[in-house]
Order: sequence, then structure tokens, then C-alpha cells
Amino acid sequence: MTILLFIGGLIGLVAGAELLVRGASRLALSFGISPLVVGLTIVAFGTSAPEMAVSTGAVLSGQTDIAIGNVVGSNIFNVLFILGVAALITPLVVNIQLIRQEVPIMIGASLLLLALGLDGKLGFIDGAILFALLIAYTVFLIVQSRGESKAAQYQFSTEITPAVPGGWDSKLPAQLALIVAGLGLLVLGSDWLVTASTVFAKALGVSDLVIGLTIVAAGTSMPEVATSLMAAIKGERDIAVGNVVGSSTFNILGCLGLSGIVSGDLGLVMPAAILNFDIWVMIAVALACLPIFMTGREIARWEGGVFVLYYAAYVTYLILATRQHDTLGVFSMAMMSFVIPITVITLIVMLLKRGKVRDRPR
Repeated sequence: MTILLFIGGLIGLVAGAELLVRGASRLALSFGISPLVVGLTIVAFGTSAPEMAVSTGAVLSGQTDIAIGNVVGSNIFNVLFILGVAALITPLVVNIQLIRQEVPIMIGASLLLLALGLDGKLGFIDGAILFALLIAYTVFLIVQSRGESKAAQYQFSTEITPAVPGGWDSKLPAQLALIVAGLGLLVLGSDWLVTASTVFAKALGVSDLVIGLTIVAAGTSMPEVATSLMAAIKGERDIAVGNVVGSSTFNILGCLGLSGIVSGDLGLVMPAAILNFDIWVMIAVALACLPIFMTGREIARWEGGVFVLYYAAYVTYLILATRQHDTLGVFSMAMMSFVIPITVITLIVMLLKRGKVRDRPR
């Protein structure tokens, strides 16, 4: 029953996000809002709706570890696993705007979360700050979209089409019904997922935090997985990258912002394990995007493979640490003494080579 509840929760989250995005985008287009703005806001936020629903639901259920672990774990999963697998399918082109703007914003949001959580709690004011920044960021994107090129406008217009005149979803009642149904499925799915995850944690003898960082994080990231992998297969490689980066920023500002507000005076307690390890992994993953994205402005297949291997190593570490396995010390020493330094050195060499190529006289 618990497995069925978990699967049902995932299906509810994915279906709810799809219905919500469809209804909201149709409604927005009916009011004359441009496809570009709809893509930058409703569609981008819709893929992160499961994370928001689960985190908020977990707070209301008193499972704050799942709420925080879900966001931190999802961001690690987004970059290392989703981008890694997408790059293995095809090398991913990185838009220059991502390097100059979106990735630094993602890094800034990650560092801000660390700063706000250093006192061991994410309170109402902290949540309000994060959510206010999300609103400001959204407004900034909308204003910026007015200066987008015709190519960008066309790209979004082909991806987000208005309802067919006379179609069943062209009417206001149908669009509102889609939105309500989507929200209802998100709430129901998040409740089932949190309930099932708590049972899993107790049965496996691991903490709610580890379940949130792994199973729940991967489950709520299914919309991002589907969007990025399909974009990579169809050759829309910039969308595959932009979806992941934008979702990671929204997870911090939106999901934890709303969760902090909902928590009220009690606030969200930041587990010591998050502050001492996982949040640093999330920040390191965000920082790693810059040199990798800058080397040729693409994520090569071998870099995607490294991303996937690092995610496997991260999950392995969590499992070994939870079980206090005898091999934990050897595994940690191998990662810190060999694997990570080799990766860092490789990235530095690649950056230096790229710099020499740019400085070479033509």
C-alpha cells in the first residue's frame, strides 16, 4: 500500500503540474499575454510546482526535514543527474545569457539560503525575503523579455500555443477547471508522497532528511526530467539547460520562501547535516556550472558522464553515512583525495586552454 501511495503521489504531482500549466497558460494567452512571458513564468514555475507542493505540505504536516531536504536534494539532482543524462544524449548548447545571468543568480540564491540558515532556522522573515526576491526576479524577467529578439519570441510561440478557437479548453470555465484540478492533484499528490516517504524512512531505518534528499527529491523532479530529456532528444538543447537552471532558482526562492512563510513563528529548523554537508554540495554543484558552461559554451558528453557519476557518488555517500558502514571512511578519502582534485584540475586546465585560444592573435 505504501508503494502504491508513493506512486500515486508521483502521478498526482506530474499530472497536476501538467493540468495547472495547461490551464494557466491558456488563460494567460486568452488575456493577450505573450507566449514568451508565459514561458518565462507559468511554464517555468509549473515544472517546480511538485517541489513547492511537497515542501509546503511537509511543513504543514510537521515534516520540516523533508521540506528542506526536498529542495536541496532536487537542486543537486537537477544539475548532476538531469543535465548529466541530457548531455549523454547529446552535447548541450549553453546560451550566453545563462552564463552571464541565470547561473550567477542560481549561485546567489544558493549562497543566500546558506546565509539565512546559519542560525539554524529558516523563519517567517527569511521566507518572506526569499519569496519577495522571487517576485522581483519574475518581474525582472518579464521586463527583460520585451527586449528579446524575434527569434526568441518565435521559439516560445511555437512551444506555447493558444487554445484552438472553439476548442473545449478555449472557454474560461474549462481553463479555470484545469487550474483547480491541477492544484487539487498537486495537494493530494504531495500529501500521499510525504506520507509514503515517512513510512519508507521508518522502514529503512533512515531519517526523513535522507528520504527528502534522495527519493522525494528525484520524484518531485520528474517534470524537469521529462522536459529536459525531451528537449535534448528533439534538439532543443538550450531549453534543456535553461529549464534546470531556472527550476533550481525557483526551488530556493519559491519553495523554501513559501515554506518559511507557512511555518510562521516556529520556522523551519535547518538540520545540522544540511548545514555541514548537503547545502555545500548544492553550492559546489551550482559553482561547477560556470567553468563547465564556459568551456566552449556547451556541456560535452564526457562532462555529462562526470555529472552522473558524481550524483551516484553523492547518493552512495548518503547511504553509507546513514548506515555508518565500515567503507565510509575509505570512500570519503578516495573522493576527497583523488576524484574531486582530478576533476578540479581538469576544469582549470580547460579554462586556461580556452583563455589561450581567445588571446591568440588572428
